[in-house]
Amino acid sequence: MTDLTRRRALFSGAALLSGSCLAALAVPARASAEPVVMADAPLLPAIRLTAALNRPYQDLSGAWAYSKDLYKTGWSTLMDWKPNRGNQRFSDVDVAAEEARDRYALFEYDMQNAPRMALPGAWNAALPQLRYYDGLIWFQRTFLVSPKPGERVLLRFEAVNYVTQVFVNGKTAGAHEGGFTPFTLDVTGLVRDGVNQVTLGVDSSHTDQSVPPRVTDWDIYGGVTRPVRLFVVPDTFIDDLYIRYTPEGRILAEARLMGPASAGSDVTLSLPALKLMARGRTDETGTAHFDLKAPRGLKLWTPEGPTLYEVTVTAGTDSLSDRVGLRTIAVKGHQILLNGKPVFLRGICLHEEEFGSNPARNMTEPASRALLTEVKHGLNGNFVRLSHYPHSEVTTRLADEMGLLVWSEIPVYWAVAFGDARALTTARRMMAENILRDRNRASIIIWSVGNETPKTEARNHFMGTLADDAKRLDPSRLTSAALLVNKTKVDGVLHATIDDPMVDKLDILSANTYTAWYGNDRLEDVPAIKWSAPVDKPLIFSEFGADALAGFHAPDRRKFSEEFQADFYRATLANAATVPILAGLSPWILKDFQTPRREHPVYQNGWNRKGLLSETGARKQAFAVLAEWYSQRAI
Repeated sequence: MTDLTRRRALFSGAALLSGSCLAALAVPARASAEPVVMADAPLLPAIRLTAALNRPYQDLSGAWAYSKDLYKTGWSTLMDWKPNRGNQRFSDVDVAAEEARDRYALFEYDMQNAPRMALPGAWNAALPQLRYYDGLIWFQRTFLVSPKPGERVLLRFEAVNYVTQVFVNGKTAGAHEGGFTPFTLDVTGLVRDGVNQVTLGVDSSHTDQSVPPRVTDWDIYGGVTRPVRLFVVPDTFIDDLYIRYTPEGRILAEARLMGPASAGSDVTLSLPALKLMARGRTDETGTAHFDLKAPRGLKLWTPEGPTLYEVTVTAGTDSLSDRVGLRTIAVKGHQILLNGKPVFLRGICLHEEEFGSNPARNMTEPASRALLTEVKHGLNGNFVRLSHYPHSEVTTRLADEMGLLVWSEIPVYWAVAFGDARALTTARRMMAENILRDRNRASIIIWSVGNETPKTEARNHFMGTLADDAKRLDPSRLTSAALLVNKTKVDGVLHATIDDPMVDKLDILSANTYTAWYGNDRLEDVPAIKWSAPVDKPLIFSEFGADALAGFHAPDRRKFSEEFQADFYRATLANAATVPILAGLSPWILKDFQTPRREHPVYQNGWNRKGLLSETGARKQAFAVLAEWYSQRAI
């Protein structure tokens, strides 16, 4: 069995049993430690654990033992047989003790004495020799738990990139595909009273069928990039809460219970600051529905006044609280309406990298706040496009708090295998996991289903399915995708036409435009560009930009100089001012970010330099150009 065949077997049907979590996986005779994917697995995760951050938990951040396994001998051996005892890094065994007891014992690993790595954080930043490591690494640590009768033990992983197999005390707990969305495993039947061992097999490598595919223009960081937490909850617990505000002035909510007593249970919903309380009863699916008239004193969430309300759900012995904003978002013709009023999106794109010369995608609250503060107060912005994948929940919750509108997307990027059924299933599960985690965030107004994708029938079906899924899971938000543009020259004037078949499926048209950076056009051609679309919908310039090395100045204002980037912004913004259907901008990009594609030895050295800020936060000339333009639009 080749590695590609092995990965296809792993990914067939994409995310796993229980919607991306493989519970109680049986160990086959061959390739035993490798995750097995169920082709008929459901699209929705079995356990959602909404607002998990607001529950008591044990944080498993800190030092984890790690062991590289580039040839994946922990999944299968040379002959594709079950890995032998000497390679089973997931085993619940004290290797040193076994070696001392039996001089013939042969182990080619020792997790107890292996080097340590601080998690969360991408392994690429941990050691210089791991900078471009792309493959399998095993992680292990111990934790203490003493569950009582009537309690469940859950392990939640906020993000592990890209394929993860989880073992508890040497037994398979589950598996997951996808590097940016959370998954939760019920390990109640695997833990013991006292010290327990958890082992992760994390494979960062991608295939042509993965999402994203093998080739991107950003750094595919490997490893455990967001926190791992352990929860002890009642046997029947509150698994999901979905709350939103309607244009008719109603507050709608659903609370979903999980467990043996989930059906026919009493549930209480309260918003104390609004003096609202309601009681409901769950149906046969374990869901209680609420429909409340909003009081007159309700303050709707806006970027200028990001009011958040405490909401609490109680059922049996469990209680769950969250802070939510209430608002509406809609489109009317070429306008985007926030709470019924037109809003212009003054935005920027953002990759999930903290400031610094060696980012590890460890998005702590201070790290995220530093980035979002530059958007809100530096650029005078009200909008951020989180590119090109779901960002940390820390970031989306800060956007709620700080008053930033958000575009959230999954990594359906460039050359995804649009005709592959497994790739579509993977993407659909990612979309579901993203929406279910964040659909209570008032800041998020757009679910995006793709970026710079080719116009084919297979792609139209793929992305159209995702758009339909988004509307089913969350009808309260808008859909979009960053589309390519057809450009022609008529009488010396550039005409940009958004003729993508997806325009009929999406609420907002979005176009990436790099005229005068890529191609043969010049800056002088940009201000006069004529834009057109076949439908009357709002348009966002979802990307535009030019590289500049911070501190590089050129008298001739050449490419890669700060002067050229500033001139590029002036020309594109001049054009933007002439487009009547334009409802917002999110230029590319706030900060320089790492990417192996960009290797000019003078200007790039592994960094995309289109940031308005350098990787360490130095502002380039174009920063002030955009900030001034947004300041005028905010009046």
